[in-house]
Amino acid sequence: MDRKLRFGMIGGGRGAFIGAIHRIAAQMDGQAELAAGAFSSDARRSRESGLDLFLPADRTYENYAAMARAEAAMPREKRLDFVVIVTPNHEHFPPAKLFLEAGFNVVCDKPVTFDLAEARTLRGIVARSGKVFALTHNYTGTPMIKQARALVRDGRLGVIRKVVVEYPQGWLSTRLEASGQKQASWRTDPKRSGAAGCMGDIGTHAENLARYVSGLRIKELCADLTSFVPGRKLDDDGNVLLRFIGGAKGVLMASQICVGDENNFNLRVYGDKASLEWHQEFPTELVVKYPDRPREIWRAGNGYLSPRASRFGRVPPGHPEGYLEAFANIYREVFRAIAAEVRGEKQPEDLDFPTIEDGIEGMVFIDTVVKSSRRGARWVKFPAR
Repeated sequence: MDRKLRFGMIGGGRGAFIGAIHRIAAQMDGQAELAAGAFSSDARRSRESGLDLFLPADRTYENYAAMARAEAAMPREKRLDFVVIVTPNHEHFPPAKLFLEAGFNVVCDKPVTFDLAEARTLRGIVARSGKVFALTHNYTGTPMIKQARALVRDGRLGVIRKVVVEYPQGWLSTRLEASGQKQASWRTDPKRSGAAGCMGDIGTHAENLARYVSGLRIKELCADLTSFVPGRKLDDDGNVLLRFIGGAKGVLMASQICVGDENNFNLRVYGDKASLEWHQEFPTELVVKYPDRPREIWRAGNGYLSPRASRFGRVPPGHPEGYLEAFANIYREVFRAIAAEVRGEKQPEDLDFPTIEDGIEGMVFIDTVVKSSRRGARWVKFPAR
């Protein structure tokens, strides 16, 4: 590309959390710039948010439908190349459908849609549009997660026997939504969040990371969801037993009532030759363990890492690199696909970012977990995507 990619944002205005994260990540490498937005369902807040971000008034819209109409009518040299959707879950599908059908590439926060039916419908829309659709499961952009995946693919762990993934947080250990806190309010509301609370919010991250590193798809699961905080309508804690295709077993725990935990996302993969573990709060390290010699600590930025892990690293060894950089790595990879689409070229063969298929897998996970728990924690088969 001989210019920056232009993007618009749907949601992410004043009072939002994830919108600012996306803006930082998308602009970290200087390959894209925010050119337009419909930042809130409230027209005044959207305008004020546009002013905060120094956007011209004619590129700050009162709603995403107005944005789609206006941007689609613009000449190619001015119109957007892609849009970023950072709204609550129930508002993912409508703008994604609208912008894809209007000829725009789309980046969407997770989970991909409100329910599984919407996700499957969206897959057809993506296919017909020929546009790029990306989902921001950002943890897979971490260099040491790339290294973990490479070790599994190269057979360094042997046959995978067990996968343990846990994501405990404590921020919803009280009824925070009753205070009007925006993030708590929509995440605990079934009309906006969907069928699951904690499992939809961070459980999908856990499922995605386990599948990405291990290469294993769930065959069936047994889930027990709980709403510990009185008056809460959706789960704030969940425990899931997993059986993977091929015979491996797993345990997945996601909770937002673990008092004192901040973002304690951890993954362990056990093979018959070796095992590995990764901790999100120490993202530049990967521990590899053996039965007959001392454990190894692999660190980001070093020359002994795989080509893929090295490609996604940004700083020399020993320098902090984490959440924002992993997010930016997802965007940088998506930009390769969008730039090819804009130029009318064939997509690169080595693209590595979450797609609509990962989104559907996440919605299948949510749907199956909720079914299992409602049936008294019975084993339920994991259906096809």
